[in-house]
Amino acid sequence: MKGIILAGGTGTRLYPLTLTVNKQLMPVYNKPMIYYPLSVLMLAGIREILIISTPNSLPLFQQLFGDGRQWGLQFSYMEQPHPGGVAEAFILGRSFLDGEPACLVLGDNILYGDGLGGLLQQAARLQQGALIFGYQVSNPQNYGVIEFDQAGRVLDFEEKPEFPKSHYAIPGIYFYDSQVCDLAATLTPSARGELEITDLNRCYLNRGQLQVEVFGRGFAWLDTGTHESLHQASSFIQSLEERQGLKIACVEEIAYQRGYISSEQLHRLAEPLAKSDYGSYLMQLVNGNTYQTIPARVPVLEAI
Repeated sequence: MKGIILAGGTGTRLYPLTLTVNKQLMPVYNKPMIYYPLSVLMLAGIREILIISTPNSLPLFQQLFGDGRQWGLQFSYMEQPHPGGVAEAFILGRSFLDGEPACLVLGDNILYGDGLGGLLQQAARLQQGALIFGYQVSNPQNYGVIEFDQAGRVLDFEEKPEFPKSHYAIPGIYFYDSQVCDLAATLTPSARGELEITDLNRCYLNRGQLQVEVFGRGFAWLDTGTHESLHQASSFIQSLEERQGLKIACVEEIAYQRGYISSEQLHRLAEPLAKSDYGSYLMQLVNGNTYQTIPARVPVLEAI
């Protein structure tokens, strides 16, 4: 399975912060926002990743990530000249995917929770149909919402409904099989002129090929589309990291733990960052000082 991070858009809700800076390059506490969706793909075991962004921003992502080999990954880049909807990612990314299944994650979404890595790895084994997630929110009118019947089966989706039929929003991470590019090509633009991910999900639903997994209480899903939510996300990450002494979405750590890079490679990545807390953390990883050995009978929460 290959991964796509959609990191375009104009970020109008974050003006004036985003007048000159791409939203996904802004900091969420101590790292660029895009590190969080990138870490999600890495936790799923996905190593070939396409980043889609605007013509002005794409060179900045290329400067930040390069070709990805420093983390044992492989990055490709694609321009989205104008906002064309989330589902347009599969029109733009057809040649990159080359008939393989795909995981699409939005560049402003943050996921965290116990067992997240295992859940994502299981989802990445998808070979047929689509898999999306539901997350209970107090303000479903601000999101795409899943409508269920009394037996818990999915009936339909609503996009920012005035009177929501459930409190389950759809987080910005989607797993699809190899049909996805062909199905995306059949979509027609919505009233706002975009190819909607809701319509793509409905295609799978109508074919009887859609699965929905619901994130429970142990998971956090944060988006960062407003000043308030951006601040809340930073505070959330800061609180967890300071309390536990562990980093969230530390891509070097994930690459090291997954065996994509060696301790020597990790040391080379840490050296230029040595004066920062982030670099010091990486040096601790190299020296084996971050984790303690825990008895096998004790459940371990996902740390990254």
